[in-house]
Amino acid sequence: MTNILINNIFNKAKQLHKTIVIPESTDPRVKKAARLLTSRKICNIILLEKYAKYKNINFKRELAHELFLLRQDKGLSEAQALELIEDPFYFGVMLVKLGYADGMVGAASSPTPRLLRPTLQILKSTTGKLVSGFFIVITPQKTFLFADCAINPDPTPDLLVQIAIDSVNSYKQLIGSIPKVAFLSYSTHDSASGPAVEKVKIAAKTFQSLCPEIVSDGEVQLDAAISPEVAQIKAPNSPLKGQANILIFPDLNSGNIGYKLAQRFGKNIAIGPIIQGLEKPINDLSRGCTYKEIILNAAITAIQSSKQPLK
Repeated sequence: MTNILINNIFNKAKQLHKTIVIPESTDPRVKKAARLLTSRKICNIILLEKYAKYKNINFKRELAHELFLLRQDKGLSEAQALELIEDPFYFGVMLVKLGYADGMVGAASSPTPRLLRPTLQILKSTTGKLVSGFFIVITPQKTFLFADCAINPDPTPDLLVQIAIDSVNSYKQLIGSIPKVAFLSYSTHDSASGPAVEKVKIAAKTFQSLCPEIVSDGEVQLDAAISPEVAQIKAPNSPLKGQANILIFPDLNSGNIGYKLAQRFGKNIAIGPIIQGLEKPINDLSRGCTYKEIILNAAITAIQSSKQPLK
């Protein structure tokens, strides 16, 4: 991974001196990534099994009590909280919640729900709405952000708007260039009709009213969104002019399929899924990830925790 953007991510993370938890500390890929992250001073790493102070029973009871206070209105008892805190994922998220760490990456050797369950139970959404997941897709020509490709199966127009707003903020923070948002559909400017098209049109119109300073358009087909030549034919009046770099997919099916097509057929780099919209960053790792992807994910998590744009 020698891309300029990736080098920028590593350099920015180094400046921040953040601390990231990785719960699956026995995984060989995690161990290698942790060594390199530490030796290259990209971020500080907490591997739970190596930190004796985090195994102290009094510290566990402290975390369990805080977890109980957070979840007692959902029926969680002190005894149940103490049992949950034995799970390294609950333990890790609580370290982030209470400020012992700045973020967490996990699920290198576990199913995604094992990471998301404690994350969504413990951490708040920054907007009070559902969080979403995106991929950074790096092609030879430009860098795109694809959302939502990981979490929301069938987002409402309102949620599509929030996904777009969060994606703009993520794009500014991690990529740094001017965001241009396309709300994707199988229709371009009323070339087709149907409930799925109408949903995207409503979302695009609402986003434009809330964020008039951001270049955006929808509903628009993928080719008209990213190809100036096609845009001139299909959407000559589109403000995107075929130069979109943030692609908002209408549902999880299309988003997940879309990023994998771009990754596999185009042989492009796809970084993610990266979760956005949380009060503190927690990010998922694919069970097929390499140690290099763990390193990159940890660096991105460190930057997310700073709330600052990438410069």
